[in-house]
Amino acid sequence: MAATSLGRRIGTVVKEELRSKGAWRDSLMAAASRAIAERISLANLVVQVRDARIPLSSECEILRNYPLPHKQIIVLNKMDLAGASNVKAWVEYFREMNCVSCGVNAHNKENIRQLLSLIQRQVSELKRDDQCDNNYTATVMLIGIPNVGKSALINALHQVGRINAAEKGKLKHATVSPEPRETKDIRSFKIGSHPNIYVLDTPAVLSPENLNVAVLSKLILTGAVGDCLVRRKEVAQYFLAILNSSDQYKKWAKLSMKDNDRSFLNGTTEQLTSSELHMKKKIQFQTDHTQDCIVQDVRRKLFETISSLEGEIKCEDEMLALIDRQFSALQEAFHVSGECEEDAHDKVAGKLLNLFRTGRIGHYILDHLPGKIQ
Repeated sequence: MAATSLGRRIGTVVKEELRSKGAWRDSLMAAASRAIAERISLANLVVQVRDARIPLSSECEILRNYPLPHKQIIVLNKMDLAGASNVKAWVEYFREMNCVSCGVNAHNKENIRQLLSLIQRQVSELKRDDQCDNNYTATVMLIGIPNVGKSALINALHQVGRINAAEKGKLKHATVSPEPRETKDIRSFKIGSHPNIYVLDTPAVLSPENLNVAVLSKLILTGAVGDCLVRRKEVAQYFLAILNSSDQYKKWAKLSMKDNDRSFLNGTTEQLTSSELHMKKKIQFQTDHTQDCIVQDVRRKLFETISSLEGEIKCEDEMLALIDRQFSALQEAFHVSGECEEDAHDKVAGKLLNLFRTGRIGHYILDHLPGKIQ
């Protein structure tokens, strides 16, 4: 399939780029790995945070190198970008693998309360197993690859945990950034009382040389690996190939108006007052691509280009031709000026990837459930 071919091409480029930066990158990863190795033996519970869109590809493989505590939880963060039903299927898969897991949106307080309750239940079981006094204190280590939302989760757990315990004092904050590898050291945050529970925020760890190109392509599409390693247009082409091969676009059918509907709308436009017309144009032609009206137009353009395809979507040449038409249509939807094609397409790619990564153009799971025929 074209999506597989484009993904393999991107993954190969990323792997080569990372190899060329080997010494610098290896020193960062080595420092982060040492920091985790020195403290993991102190943890009573390990919480591995993964991206819900790539439940397998976002595994933190470094954990395989260390003796781990008996208790572990796999947290599928960013479930709002993957879709609740999709995440539920993966939680069931991990349950069958004898792994405790849950789906979470770090910005949803109810989700955070449920995660905190799960952590507290696991800690309570540890406390029962441990013949200790009433001053039992548990240490939870959060571990994950870059940009899976560890720090956002910790801030939310810290805030909700302190509110539940009615504790006062200044809140600490883990650094949250859209850029990978922002966390530089290990800090502790209290998230529970009776028993006391502290969570450790760790530096993100990723060893790309151990990953295959298919995994790397998914990591760069979701933002775990920086866009600077490959042209944004190539990443956007990979996303469009995934979208075009899915049924997501069918949900946008109602956004596509027939020609007579457009004629009617154009006719009513002529009857608007000058001030109303100015406001209409102001709303429609701002360059902020996150506005609802622009997002809707992007969805409509995507639906119309895919549904008008007369060739075979599984044919790579047909797919690439479709993607070329989509870039032209999206340049209009995003109101990117008619500059040189390369610069215009780069801007279109950046805006499109932002909408994908923030969930504005659908929910996607990029990993396939093992054993499930796609």
